[in-house]
Amino acid sequence: MVTTAPNHDDVQKLAKLIKGIKFAMMTTALPDGTLRSRPMATQQTEFDGSALWFFTYYNSGKVDEIRSDQHVNLSYADPSDNRYVSVSGRAMILRDRKKAEELWTELHRAWFPKGLDDPNLALLRVDVQDAEYWDSPSSKVVQLAGFVKAIVTGKPAGNDLGENRKIHL
Repeated sequence: MVTTAPNHDDVQKLAKLIKGIKFAMMTTALPDGTLRSRPMATQQTEFDGSALWFFTYYNSGKVDEIRSDQHVNLSYADPSDNRYVSVSGRAMILRDRKKAEELWTELHRAWFPKGLDDPNLALLRVDVQDAEYWDSPSSKVVQLAGFVKAIVTGKPAGNDLGENRKIHL
C-alpha cells in the first residue's frame, strides 16, 4: 500500500473510480463516539479533488451530527467491477440556491418533492482530505490466477489482485 501526495493522475483515478457509483455510505460521529452510516446520493458532478456534493434536509439528524463533528467518511463500492473507495473529509451544510440549481435534476423530486423551493432543502459539501482505493482487475480469470498463485507460493496475493493506494488531498 502506497501513500502519496495528490497529483493530477491521482485525482483523475479517484474521479474515475467514484463515477457511476450513485450512492455512498456516509458515516458521521455522534457526540458519544458512536458511528452512524446512511446511504447518500452523490451529485454526479466531475470530482476535481476538492469536494463531493449531496442534497439533504436541513433539519435531518445527519446535519445535527455534522454540526457537532464535521469529520465524515464516504464509502463507495461497486463489487461487480471490483471498485472500492473510502473518502475522509470535513462536511459543511450550505444553503446556496445557485449551487442547488446547478446540481438539481427532476429526479431529486423523489426525495425532495417540494423541489428547490423547499425551505428545508440544503446542500452538504464534503471537502475531501484523504482517500484510499482498491481497484482490482475485473477479469475473474485474472483474479482466479492471482488466488491460485498465492495458494501455490504461500505468499499473500497482494498487488497481484489489484491496486491499493492512499492519497492525501
